[in-house]
Amino acid sequence: MNVAVMKTKAEQAIAENFEAVAEKLPGSAAVKARRSQAIGAFSGLGLPHRRIEEWKYTDLRVNVKDVLPSAINDATPLTIAELLVALGPLAHVDAHRVVFVNGHYRADLGDFSDAAGAMIAPLGELLSGASEDVIAPMISTPEGGDAVETLNTAFMTDGAVVTIEGGASLAKPLLLVFVRAGTQAQSVAVRNFLSVGEKASAEIIEAHVVLPGSTHDAQLNALTEVAVGKGATLRHAKVAADEGKALHLSNWDVTLAADATYRSFQFSAGLGLARNNQNIIFEGEGGKIDLSGAYLARHAEHIDTTLVVDHAVPRCESRELFKGVLDGRGRGVFQGKIIVRPDAQKTDGKQMSQALMLSEDAEFDSKPELEIYADDVVCGHGTTSAQLDPDLLFYCRSRGIPENEARALMIESFIGEAIDKVENEQLRDALTAYTMQWLGRSPRG
Repeated sequence: MNVAVMKTKAEQAIAENFEAVAEKLPGSAAVKARRSQAIGAFSGLGLPHRRIEEWKYTDLRVNVKDVLPSAINDATPLTIAELLVALGPLAHVDAHRVVFVNGHYRADLGDFSDAAGAMIAPLGELLSGASEDVIAPMISTPEGGDAVETLNTAFMTDGAVVTIEGGASLAKPLLLVFVRAGTQAQSVAVRNFLSVGEKASAEIIEAHVVLPGSTHDAQLNALTEVAVGKGATLRHAKVAADEGKALHLSNWDVTLAADATYRSFQFSAGLGLARNNQNIIFEGEGGKIDLSGAYLARHAEHIDTTLVVDHAVPRCESRELFKGVLDGRGRGVFQGKIIVRPDAQKTDGKQMSQALMLSEDAEFDSKPELEIYADDVVCGHGTTSAQLDPDLLFYCRSRGIPENEARALMIESFIGEAIDKVENEQLRDALTAYTMQWLGRSPRG
């Protein structure tokens, strides 16, 4: 007997929204066909919910009540001065800059003309003239896939397509800026493609920021597909800083060729409901990854970090360290799965997640997993949650440090262990500044 599953109000609204904007979304006939396939697949999948193991702690079917209108042909004005205000501490990072406002490319706000060794193009322009041969390797058929990625395929408006030439080494980081601005409540879907050629080296930073005074109602679906070539090195960071109401759904899908190195860092603060998902697959022997991140949540904010690291080949190394600070009714979720395939001998994988609980009402859910099908491996994982050490707090106060200042110093030290994984000093200083602002402290001059 077939049992019909009732669609939620949000799921019905998604289908209606697609019907309303399908003809306005950028793309050739081939792209539009893929979009139709995607919305059809989503109709069967629905929003992820707690009965799906990977989503048991972040039930979108319960938490997403309404769907905002899609940002189509948005023309919200933004000046360079306003962009710098939105960037906040990131404005001090010396980088090539590519800018998108409400999901749409803005050439007038970017500056990457001297990014030698990199080819950069807005996805929206490429989609408009894309043939089936062009989009086939870029936009996979979504059947049986992740519902959030499927929605991204259906609604994506723009994004960055970045190709780092083989052997090239970017002199400065590439900063991809996604700004939310204006008073109109909107949903945005962006998609990035990052390809690093053989033996190339690059640093790419994704920044999701908001112009002060903009609406608090916002929904973002961002997907970044990353390919790190043989012997290449990519340092990849994401900073998502908002004002405590936005829905932020993010997927990073990463593949590594032989002897490739991938170092990533994700920082999240002020997000109403966030899901940061990373899927990493080793496709060649000798690959190395170092995934780390920090998140700050207060009030009723909810930040979910979910990782799947797939050791599909031998002799690869993975390291993961994530730290969160939870206050009020803030909730942190960490799900980290390391898979070691039967032939992936000599795998070395280690994982750690830690949360600092500042309130009795805060919640931390952690589910580290190891799936090991090989016998010659070194793997381990751990997770901890704790409050501030009262003895250390007393020690600081006995040395004349006011209690609030002592608490802030201890929190900054805790989260700083993760931030110190960032190699770029300017970016590291910016992340420290965000943390100090969250704590209500002024950055040191």
